[in-house]
Amino acid sequence: MSNKMSACPLDCYDACSIVYDNGMLQGNLEHELTQGFLCPHLNHYSAYAPITTPRYRGKSISLESAVTILKESIKACEASKILHYRGHGNFALMQGVSDYFFSKIGATLTSGSLCDGAGEAGILEGRGSNKVLDLEQIKKAEVVIVWGRNLHVTNSHLLPHIKGKKLIVIDPVVTKTAAQADHHIQLKPHGDLFLALLLSRFVVINDGEDIDFLEQHTEAFQEFYELTQTIRIKSVLESIDVTLGDIGKVLELVSGSKTVILVGVGVQKHREGAAVLRAIDAFAAVLGLFGKEGCGVGYLGASQEGIENPFVQRCNTVPKATADFSAFDLVFVQGANPLNQMPASEWVKERFAQAKTTVYYGLYENETSEAADLVIPTCNFLQKSDIRSSYGSNHLLRMPQIVERSSGIGEYDLMAELCNSFDIALHSEQEYIEHFASFAEEKATGTTVKSRNTIAYKEGFDTDSGHFVFMDEFEFEYTDNTKLFLITCKSAKSLNSQFQRDRYVYLHPDLGFSEGEEVDVVSEVGRVRLVVKHNRNLREDCVLIHSGVHGVNNLTPSYVSYEGNSAVYQEKKVEVKRCK
Repeated sequence: MSNKMSACPLDCYDACSIVYDNGMLQGNLEHELTQGFLCPHLNHYSAYAPITTPRYRGKSISLESAVTILKESIKACEASKILHYRGHGNFALMQGVSDYFFSKIGATLTSGSLCDGAGEAGILEGRGSNKVLDLEQIKKAEVVIVWGRNLHVTNSHLLPHIKGKKLIVIDPVVTKTAAQADHHIQLKPHGDLFLALLLSRFVVINDGEDIDFLEQHTEAFQEFYELTQTIRIKSVLESIDVTLGDIGKVLELVSGSKTVILVGVGVQKHREGAAVLRAIDAFAAVLGLFGKEGCGVGYLGASQEGIENPFVQRCNTVPKATADFSAFDLVFVQGANPLNQMPASEWVKERFAQAKTTVYYGLYENETSEAADLVIPTCNFLQKSDIRSSYGSNHLLRMPQIVERSSGIGEYDLMAELCNSFDIALHSEQEYIEHFASFAEEKATGTTVKSRNTIAYKEGFDTDSGHFVFMDEFEFEYTDNTKLFLITCKSAKSLNSQFQRDRYVYLHPDLGFSEGEEVDVVSEVGRVRLVVKHNRNLREDCVLIHSGVHGVNNLTPSYVSYEGNSAVYQEKKVEVKRCK
């Protein structure tokens, strides 16, 4: 088959529309976001060999035998002692069919997030919902603030749409986007909350607030403004390495202009992450940026808003960030790599080894597949049918099966086998796909979720009052100032723990370590040995290790955020030590 339409299966903001043409993946020229281009991951998708052969305790077995062992293992366990641990970074909706099966038998699932949960919790408190910022509003904006998001790595399809606009970047790293900005604030990590509060305060001091918006669409503004006044301006600016001139330049650029703020997940990788997003949202609300053309705040939007998910069932859950695998007799890991991605990795590995039976169901080898008792390969997105939403756009894209399956088993087919064995009713795969597709409508810009407004919050907010609710308090703790900030950001060559992972720690050369030198990076929690690479785009008080690097989460504590039940990756500072 040739020239077939599908959509990207990867975990990023850009839900790209693709064309499969005679064995090659190409970007869909007619799609408003993709515009004919694919990211490096999809351009090299075929270069990464998937798992093709199931195995049980180190020995290769047939797919039929693997499914039989899985069935027998589930039947041998008390349902409450079974944990289903599913990755939530892929927005192909049919993958949730496994939640349906495990909920139906009474197993335990996970709740919370390894990624964005703290920030979303803050957004929900202020707005009542976490709506996607539609691409059309980014196109119509005059000023774009990129706050802790590296567009060239995580969101490259937005680049044509911000060209020619006034660009402000707030990031502790001089990213490629920052180097091209009209103004870059290279603040200290963990300083975003105070910067957002000070920006709001100075908007009011300079009479730049949108009084009509504040009076008609918000509540608790006065209490919020009083909160901003509790901040000691001089000492806080010094502590986050920002100047009054930086704040003045931002206010000058946004004054009277249609402005969007694109926020990355790095700003909320702390226990008070919810407060950070509330403060950034508050800055936008003071400027009156919600519900208007060419304005808004874009975070990781709720990908399933306006879509009824038939796979969601009532069930018991444990936090995804701190799940204790040793408390279960059977652990079924789907599309995830908790032995790399969960905080406190050494503890996680120990607990995973103590579970009686561990199952890895996924596409690629990783730390979790290597440790699992039973490995069942899934198949790639071209070999199964699905439909996907996005947290970066309102598109809803079909993913039909295009090529014959050569190995592995798709999510629906595996769960159909299990449902049949346990006498659980399950509709046909096509019925579920058509159910999801019923929430879509065709527009000039493509197929989108039909219940969503192009201008988010145009009809008001989704709080109880219908108004935006300002924050009136926050919790914050400074960490040891004698150590280095840890930044765990995305890599251009890897995606979380998939694809081409490096083994480097990036340091400013003035810290005195030689390029190519092996060092130990140490925190209160653990350590990891890596090779030094110099990067002058970093602050001297920072250590950068890409997300997914082997052992990086040895350094991160098993905390969850104050709100949102989310993993906390950048709470602890680190030291770099020469190897003895």
